[in-house]
Amino acid sequence: MYLNALEFLEEEREAWRPFEALDALSDEQLERPIDAAHDWSGRDLIAHVVAWVEYGINVAKELAVNESSPTKQRADRDWDEIGGDVINAEIEATWRALPIAEVRRRFREWPGELRGYLTVVPETRWVKHTDNLNFFLSETIEHYAEHMADLEAILVGAS
Repeated sequence: MYLNALEFLEEEREAWRPFEALDALSDEQLERPIDAAHDWSGRDLIAHVVAWVEYGINVAKELAVNESSPTKQRADRDWDEIGGDVINAEIEATWRALPIAEVRRRFREWPGELRGYLTVVPETRWVKHTDNLNFFLSETIEHYAEHMADLEAILVGAS
């Protein structure tokens, strides 16, 4: 699918760009649940998307120095054994307990941090490794696309 890491990184960056509009919302607007976004608030959407980016960061850190990632193996196993709904509910509860300033910091920093770590992962361990590439696609580009309608509803609901 990708000839090199740069192609993926450019596509991921462009796919992330629309989400940056959330940063312009006030704290009050970020807290407002929106019916058309599954009753999620902007904060909830940030938590959901960026928490999965964090998994990507941890996997990228491990792949930068190892052939495999224990974090990815654990995440795959948890997804199968615990289930996505339970994991996502845990993410939501964890992020709800964070101060909004910390939510914003992670939102602003972690996607770029993921890109940075991916630049040092050998391409053979992710771009040319089907399972790992699919993991990074599912946690970024594909995941962002899945939540574009939520993003649009939240941005409309904030105005």
